Amino acid sequence: MNDQNDDERTRVRERAADDERETAEEERERSTEELVCPECGGRLEVDEERGEVVCSECGLVVEEDEIDRGPEWRAFDAAESEEKSRVGAPLTKMMHDEGLSTTIGWQDRDSAGQLLSAKQRQKMQRLRTWNERFRTRDSKERNLKQALGEIDRMASGLGLSKSVRETASVIYRRALDEELLPGRSIEGVATACLYAAARKAGMPRSLDEVATVSRVDRDEIARTYRYVVRELELEVEPVDPIQYVPRIASELDRSEHVERRARELLEAAHETGQTSGKSPVGLAAAAVYAAAILEDERVTQSQVGDVANVSEVTIRNRYHELLDIWSEKNESVEGQ
Repeated sequence: MNDQNDDERTRVRERAADDERETAEEERERSTEELVCPECGGRLEVDEERGEVVCSECGLVVEEDEIDRGPEWRAFDAAESEEKSRVGAPLTKMMHDEGLSTTIGWQDRDSAGQLLSAKQRQKMQRLRTWNERFRTRDSKERNLKQALGEIDRMASGLGLSKSVRETASVIYRRALDEELLPGRSIEGVATACLYAAARKAGMPRSLDEVATVSRVDRDEIARTYRYVVRELELEVEPVDPIQYVPRIASELDRSEHVERRARELLEAAHETGQTSGKSPVGLAAAAVYAAAILEDERVTQSQVGDVANVSEVTIRNRYHELLDIWSEKNESVEGQ
């Protein structure tokens, strides 16, 4: 009896194997027929750009208007491809967890927009509390979360771009890894990193401007900035006064002629070496004030001082120097 059962099972397995072989052969034949041109029997190729199936021998278009199942965007490198991926938000250095964790919304409503009951609201509040605790598991992550929040707040107040915030976040992470924070405040190091990032990006802000949005004073920012730049060996070039001109002119609502003339005044001063050792923002403010006079778009020294955050005395002294250099340059050109 047992032998008969074994024979029956063997025959069933053999029939199943035969059926699988026949199915595989049929699929191969079908795929072979689909890849052969119905006119000349040539090999078919898929043109993904046009969404067509074309014969490589006679050029017959066998199929057209195929569905493009790929993304509608293009990526030219791996980093760009990751940023455009739809599996989640792009990674960012501006968040302590680089954007990998989830957050629970503060609205006490369900997916249909209905208010939650008192019991459900209490439950969601407990979940938010535990979620925040898990997001910052140790002191380093808590430090980073506070510092990056400060950088984002100050950058918004100073009107700095996202790229500057990213750079400042990277510099702060390096300072934290190099253990430069002991003995210094989180706010001071964060402010110094933002100040350095703005200078590296060519969008500098003066120490006085940064101090207005920071929680620490000007002297601590300058001291911490020198320490961070030295320890991390950051390559920060001296600030060019011309970099301040567009912002000052824009906030004063002056024309492009004033901005262009201010650049010319500063370039003439740079050629004679008169910009060395002087405050870049003070020179830029004086250049805009002098250019406004030359272009007959007058503004007061107090208005320029308020925008550039420099004293009227500085503007008065510097703009006389710039006008003297400008007149000497014009006289030498006329003499030639």
